[in-house]
Amino acid sequence: MSPVLSGVLQLLALVAALALAHIPLGNHMARVYSSGTHWRVEKWIYKGIGADPDTEMRWPAYLRGVLAFSLAGVLFLYLLQRLQGVLPGSLGFASIDPDQAFNTAASFVANTNWQSYAGEQAMGHVVQTAGLAVQNFVSAAVGIAVAVALVRGFARSRTGELGNFWADLVRGVVRVLVPIAAVGAVILVACGVVQNFSGIHEVGQFLGAPQQWNGGAVASQEVIKELGTNGGGYFNANSAHPFENPTPFTNLFEIFLILLIPVSLTRTFGVMTGSVRQGYAILGTMAAIWLSFVALMMWTEFAHHGPALQAAGGATEGKELRFGIGGSSLFAVTTTLTSTGAVDSFHSSYTGLGGGITLLGMMLGEIAPGGVGSGLYGMLVMAVVAVFIAGLMVGRTPEYLGKKIGTREIKFAACYILITPALVLVFTAAATALPTPGDSMTNSGAHGFSEILYAYTSASNNNGSAFAGLNADTQWFNSTLGLAMLLGRFLPMVFVLALAGSLARQQPVPATAGTLRTEKPLFSGLLVGAVLIITGLTYFPALALGPLAEGLA
Repeated sequence: MSPVLSGVLQLLALVAALALAHIPLGNHMARVYSSGTHWRVEKWIYKGIGADPDTEMRWPAYLRGVLAFSLAGVLFLYLLQRLQGVLPGSLGFASIDPDQAFNTAASFVANTNWQSYAGEQAMGHVVQTAGLAVQNFVSAAVGIAVAVALVRGFARSRTGELGNFWADLVRGVVRVLVPIAAVGAVILVACGVVQNFSGIHEVGQFLGAPQQWNGGAVASQEVIKELGTNGGGYFNANSAHPFENPTPFTNLFEIFLILLIPVSLTRTFGVMTGSVRQGYAILGTMAAIWLSFVALMMWTEFAHHGPALQAAGGATEGKELRFGIGGSSLFAVTTTLTSTGAVDSFHSSYTGLGGGITLLGMMLGEIAPGGVGSGLYGMLVMAVVAVFIAGLMVGRTPEYLGKKIGTREIKFAACYILITPALVLVFTAAATALPTPGDSMTNSGAHGFSEILYAYTSASNNNGSAFAGLNADTQWFNSTLGLAMLLGRFLPMVFVLALAGSLARQQPVPATAGTLRTEKPLFSGLLVGAVLIITGLTYFPALALGPLAEGLA
């Protein structure tokens, strides 16, 4: 079988699996977040944290819950790393340095999972399982909760109440993430992913030096790493490591896990707003962007010019041969168009244009289909902007799902859109202008600039992947990337929840003959255009200095 055909067949199998899971999981999540009953285990949790799950919250109270819970997570994970040296199950590893502990705590709480350390050489079992794996669950649940709050803003009228954050958080973990992760972990173990608490043991010699590996609860962390669009690997090689991702089937299964909830949330949106066709319009927009990026990536990696690349059947440098160019390209596009950041190949080794595609995927805001929760609310914000643009074009007051998009709503949407580019470009400019950060670059010229641009794009968009040619374990990068991750995660949530509260207070207006039909393909096309034009105008100069200059050289 040719490598190209193999890649196409993997793509078709993935699309078919997602199509089968989309409706049942989407309907299940709609029932979960609309339910008025509480499971017994949930009642125990509410009692333990002192929360009343039946109290409705307006957007400021909902936001305070998000920020308070996340701040507690940062502090707990920071202290756990700083105390690792005296904890049992540390495998003899020392406590983590302050700047790296801050970076890692911010990273996992912000659902970014950027790693400036090698997991198997720095983190013991307690930090990996009680710290990092726990945040993989709860940070994903926070993202879903914020997305559900925005959906309620569209669905409700004449009220500022968006539900209860604590109830949404607990239900997301107990009823959605844990059951799927449990089944997924069993599948991964059956396919060869390790799951144990073994210590460090020698496995042989390489160039005269002993080779050591340690085991761990890898399968259970791997499944929520992908399912929750987290991305942080148990091992430094991430999903290219055979202990995390041993076969082409597990590679495709992990891609499926990454896309499962973001794709299904579009169905949840349609069911909760009472218009399933609106959910399909959002899904169609996401699918069009994702499929286009997959096609472009496979084209650049399979058909790149050069006799060596043509003789090898494509750009094989940095690719894991178990998965091939097709599987690696599919994984790379999926992780950068979501906020996952897991890698089964080195993005720095992709062709110049291929690396640019991974960058552009993050710059879009990772909304196709995006992260767990964050992809849906990011695309809905873009839909608000697209409706506003359409209203200006035809001279009508813009409306979306029966809600008028006025000055207040468009200001919230504009602030949401501007935050991430500001973080990316300001931090990248500072890192390239100052003398010390440049010492971390292993490449010069356009590729070296791309390394720094990629790092801050990944951090600010809560992705977590890296070009792997940048030494980010320095005080400058640990501190600034950690700050970018926190601001890039929680500042947009402020404006999403404010937008949700503003929409929930409105009285829906009836549709008329002049109302823009936002469930039609025409609107999906407009939405795709708005996403690409806004991103292009914002980032084109930076892309021209990095991947475009390298790819055209």
